[in-house]
This record gives sequence, C-alpha cells and structure tokens, in this order.
Amino acid sequence: MCFSATASFVASGVLATIGVATLRHVREPRALLFASMPLLFAGHQLCEGLVWLAFHGEIGQIAPHHVALLFMLYALGILPTLMPAAVALMEPPGWRRIAIVGVTIVGALVCAWNIAGLILFPIHAFVEHSSIAYRNAMTSNMVMSIIYILSTCGALLLSSHRVVRTYGVVNVIGLLIVHLVKGYAFASVWCFYAAIMSVMIYWQFHEREIDVETPNGTSPVHKPFLLSWLRGSQT
Repeated sequence: MCFSATASFVASGVLATIGVATLRHVREPRALLFASMPLLFAGHQLCEGLVWLAFHGEIGQIAPHHVALLFMLYALGILPTLMPAAVALMEPPGWRRIAIVGVTIVGALVCAWNIAGLILFPIHAFVEHSSIAYRNAMTSNMVMSIIYILSTCGALLLSSHRVVRTYGVVNVIGLLIVHLVKGYAFASVWCFYAAIMSVMIYWQFHEREIDVETPNGTSPVHKPFLLSWLRGSQT
C-alpha cells in the first residue's frame, strides 16, 4: 500500500468525522477518553500529512523537523500512556483494573524515556519504499519497543470489555503484519493501521456495547453525561 500526504489527510478527515460521531454516543464520563481515540488519531494522521508536505518542500525549510517531532511525540510519547489510561478508566474494580493501572504506569515510564530521547537526540525522518521511516538514537531501542507494545496493546487485551479486547487483538495482528512487511517504517505504518482500525470504537459506542458499570452488557439509551450537547436528540 502506497502512503502519501493524500492518504494521511483523507484518513484524518474521515477519522475526525467518525471521532465527533463517536463522542455523540458516549453515555459515561469514564468512557470519554477511550471514545476520543478516533479524534486523536485524526490529529495524528494530520501531522503525518504535514510531514509528507515537508518532504516535498511545501511548508517551509524548518517544518520537517517540527512536524516529525509532533508525530513522534504522540506515537512514542503520548500513546503508550494514553491508551492504557483510557482502558483503566473504564475498568471496574478487580484484578484487571490493578493490572491495567500497572500497565499505565509502565506506559508513563516509556513516555518519559521516549520524550527525553526526542528532546536530547535528533529525529531522522526519511521516505523508504513509499513509507516514512523515523529514527532516533534513544527511542529506536528494541527493549523499549517491546515494552511500548506491551503497554499500548497489553491494556486492551486485559480489559473486561470483550469489544475492547477485540480491538486489542486486531491491533496485535496488525502489529505483527506491519513488523514483517514494513518493519523499517513501523511507527508510521502501524499508527496508520491503528488509526483506521479505531473505526471499531465508533461501532462499539454506536451499538451501546461499552457499559462501564456492566462489562459486556449494553448501556442504557439514556444516561446523563457531561457532553450531552454533542448527543443531540437520540432515542
């Protein structure tokens, strides 16, 4: 599959639309962060579209470093903390929540390590076989990469919510495929894949299959929520 500025911008626009639609179906505040993932991935894909434009010299000479840094900050810094934190918020009390909170703490350590690397060492971004490869002396580390994967996908797989675990399995499958096929551009290609697969999150909330109080149950049609103005008139 050939990636480009067009692919990133189209994905960003579609995900932004789906992200807003997802928020309209959120009925519980603790599910808000997880429901925001499509919208956050939309912003992430917008960043990579700008990286492509920077390579083509369309947005200034200093832009390549700045937009590549923005992309990497989310992919390597924010995501390994954000994803498990979103799952932990939805998890009812029990050993699973304790384990997911532990994974979130590990993700925060990964976040700190990777952000330090992005600040202390230069980012090298280049196009290889129609995909963008990102390199950094501190973040391009096999051990940290494994811990990163465990923190981002591990929380999903530990969730009590069947639909969340399904999303985790889909991401692990995609992760393995990307590693085998385009390992040299792993951060870019897997983030694109995870972004597209976040459409599943919209479907989960649309079908009311995320109920914080009763995992694997169906949430009530009407439930008070902070962003009720986004929901419009729903029955």
